[in-house]
Order: sequence, then structure tokens, then C-alpha cells
Amino acid sequence: MTNSDYHVVFDGVQKSYDGVTLVVKDLNLNIAKGEFVTMLGPSGSGKTTCLMMLAGFEPATEGEIMVGGKPINRTPPHKRGIGMVFQNYALFPHMTIAENLAFPLKVRGRSKSEIVRDVRHALAMVQMEKFGERYPVQLSGGQKQRAALARALVFEPELVLMDEPLGALDKQLREQMQYEIKHIHNQLGVTVVYVTHDQSEALTMSDRIAVFEDGIIQQIAPPDDLYERPENSFVAQFIGENNSLAGKVEELEGDIALVSLETGEKVRAVAVNVHRAGDSTLLSIRPERVVINPGESEVANVVGAHVRELIYLGDHIRCRMTVGGNDEFVVKIPNASDEKALRVGETIRVGWRTGSCRALDAP
Repeated sequence: MTNSDYHVVFDGVQKSYDGVTLVVKDLNLNIAKGEFVTMLGPSGSGKTTCLMMLAGFEPATEGEIMVGGKPINRTPPHKRGIGMVFQNYALFPHMTIAENLAFPLKVRGRSKSEIVRDVRHALAMVQMEKFGERYPVQLSGGQKQRAALARALVFEPELVLMDEPLGALDKQLREQMQYEIKHIHNQLGVTVVYVTHDQSEALTMSDRIAVFEDGIIQQIAPPDDLYERPENSFVAQFIGENNSLAGKVEELEGDIALVSLETGEKVRAVAVNVHRAGDSTLLSIRPERVVINPGESEVANVVGAHVRELIYLGDHIRCRMTVGGNDEFVVKIPNASDEKALRVGETIRVGWRTGSCRALDAP
């Protein structure tokens, strides 16, 4: 596919607020029509700035942004035809919810009958049919967010931008809204660019996730690829819970590295960001991939462990232990497991498959 075949294209985009420091560095990103792409990263990583440039609220310092094959750098925000959803809802307080939804339709010159029809349809989409005559102050946080989502969709944009839209909601409501937004996306087929710092939110909703750090996309991939196959230590640590073990590469055979841990124990890992014997590395192992007291032929890597803490969490027990010189190594033990109950202070063995361990860049 060429750039013109994508719905949204960032081509060599850079952004500086002071003319010296780049907060977005040489961004190249292609988003297909109908795709749900999340820009994920910590505060100050550049993700929100990218969204604001796409919306037209911030100019790009360098490079070109295209939507539908057309450059939009010099197109004002109100002529870009983009729906926006913000964390603070941005509803007009002096208008009813129906009037809030009607506003973008009036601006576009829709007839009264079209406005009535489209407002009714948008309210039904977010299950707010009975709230059209209420004012924002009369709604709960979740209802306001549904209304804001309906207003962004009411004029049937092909592209919708969402900036931390669920950040002000409590955990249960936030999780419910994640599924609702994803269902609406599947139903309408619009292109969504979503910004969040919440990695579980990104994993739940996205077709692809772009992980930002220091103004650069560290990795962009579907959620399962990011989680199972991180390409560097930042992504491994930022996406989901992760165990890191420092070590040095002893041997490199194809895509498998033999790594010596700080304790002198040796393990095998998939070589991702190591290139030769002697390289320092940080191993990445997910807590649910670790086996307690494995049998002789069950896993390739077996090392000693000292149990430091056990926390009961309903569906699993979170066990913190010392492994390979790391005192914060975590293992998740399912409560359906037949494992013998562990005790704090106990010395045991833990293990994992070679394919579950990735040798990444050194810290």
C-alpha cells in the first residue's frame, strides 16, 4: 500500500514548542480506514501532541499529515470533518443533550428533519434515548461521556479522535465504556485514533497500539504481539506486568541466547536485542509464564527462588520472590492450580520455556 491508500498518514512529522526541543521526532505512521489505533505512553511521551496535530489544534513543525490522501497541515480544525471526544466531555452547559448533538449538524447546514433523525439515531447508539432533554449538569459522568461520544459521531465522520476520554470515570464504569466504544467502532467501521496512558485500556480496545516514549514510537503492533513479543525493554515493562532479569550473553546460536544471570545461573532466551557474546541484556518473562517447581522435562530453564510475599487476589495468588538477583520477581499462580501451597521464606525452584523469555536491550 502507498501513502494514498491509508486513511491517516504521518509522514516525517516533527513538533517543537520552543524551536529547540522536539517533543515528536520524525513520526512516520500509517493508519488504515476503519482501524482502531491507540497511541499509548507515559505523560510527556508525545502521544497527545500527535493527536492535537491531527485535529488541527497544533501545527506540525516539520513533515506532512494526510487524511484520505489529502494534506491537511493548512486546513483549519473545523474543516477537517473529524469527530473529537475529550476527557472533560466539552459539552455546552447551556444546551440540552439533544441541542448539543444538533449543534454540529446545524453548522453543516443539515435540515431540521435530518437533525431530528440523526440526533435520535445517535442517542440510541449510546443508549441515551431518554436523556435528550436533560442538561449536562443533570447527568452522571458516564452519561456525559456517552453524550460526548454521540456528539462526535452524530454527523457521521469517517475519523474520530479520542483524548483520554475515560480518564475521569471510576474503574468499573471505565471498563464498561471500553467495551461499548469498541462495539460502536465495530458497528460503524469508523477510523479511531485513541490516546491513553492506561495499557489495559489499550489492550482491550485496539486493533494496533503505538507505544510512545520520548517522542518516538518504540513499537507498533496488535495487542497480542506487543504483549507476547516486545521489541525492547521499555515496551516489555510498559505493557502488562513483566519480570526483568539482568544478565550477560554467554553464547549466541541463531535466534537463541545462552544468558548468565547475576547469580551465575544460566538460562536460554529468544535473542531480540542482543547481537554477540558478551552483550549485557535484560531478560523479559511474563509472570503467568513461570512454572512453580517444574518437572525435569517440563521447561528448559530452571532456577532457584526464595518466596518473599504471597497475596491472595481471588482468581490467582500473586507470589513475589527473589530470582536471579531480582527481589521483585512475580509469579501468578491460578487458584485452580493443584500446586502445593507455598510458604513465605520457602526456597523453591521456578522455570519457564525458552520461547517465554526474551533477551532485550540492556538497561
